[in-house]
Amino acid sequence: MRAGRRDVPLTHPDKVLFPDDGITKADLAAYYRDAAPRMVGLVRERPVSLQRFNAGIGRAGFFQKNVERGAPSWVKRVQVGKRGGSLWHVLANDAATLVWLANQNCITPHVWLSRADRMERPDRMIFDLDPPSDDDFALVRRTADELGGILREGGVEPFAMTTGSKGIHVVVALRRRYAFDAVRDAAVAVASELVARRPKDLTTEFYKRKREGRLFVDVNRNAYAATAVPAYAVRPLTGAPVATPLRWEELSDRRLSAQRWTIRTVLERDPDVWADLPGAAGALPRL
Repeated sequence: MRAGRRDVPLTHPDKVLFPDDGITKADLAAYYRDAAPRMVGLVRERPVSLQRFNAGIGRAGFFQKNVERGAPSWVKRVQVGKRGGSLWHVLANDAATLVWLANQNCITPHVWLSRADRMERPDRMIFDLDPPSDDDFALVRRTADELGGILREGGVEPFAMTTGSKGIHVVVALRRRYAFDAVRDAAVAVASELVARRPKDLTTEFYKRKREGRLFVDVNRNAYAATAVPAYAVRPLTGAPVATPLRWEELSDRRLSAQRWTIRTVLERDPDVWADLPGAAGALPRL
């Protein structure tokens, strides 16, 4: 498959990865090739964890972090230290690498909140709004809107996207001057303020048994080596839904759902929905 300046070999292109939809590996690779002009700028230089489904989504998948061997020489990687050794993470820096990942049956690449040259300094803060049930997306929309208001009170501009799974991510772009601990502390402060305004509906309680049917405002992705689903990533669910950037006013649309757009529809949307995100990088929110 031609992707950018490279021809990327596809093995078993007719392998069906989404059995209920007939979506093949070649279809997945073609989607990532076509999404690359929108996606690469959002994932470039970020270490990737591969969520792979070698037998399709009808069987259990697995996560792979270390890609030390087997990748073509043109696939960029970064060495990341860990206890007792190190790992080599792929960097999805171009369309060809996204296609190569699809050829590894990687349906969803998960990326760090920091970039390879300064891995200790994140440039994203993420709030994951996780509904108590699939029937509570109206609560997710309302909470995302209220969270955006609190972030603006704190002097930053929020951005939102559907996760393609259950909820919404609210994202803040940061200058790379803060350690992860400082970013997490600021995220906890914002989440605590949000929950304090609606304690009957919202919680920051990590354990499900203690949430008592409330929406979980999750800030745990704001940590070194933690990952998040990037915009335009495909999720391993029936229909092949895609994590999709939103205009803020779309949060008021009752038709909105976490899985509203798929690999067959998402590229019909305006490619510039998040065009202002890079220029919005600034200081931590201050309440």
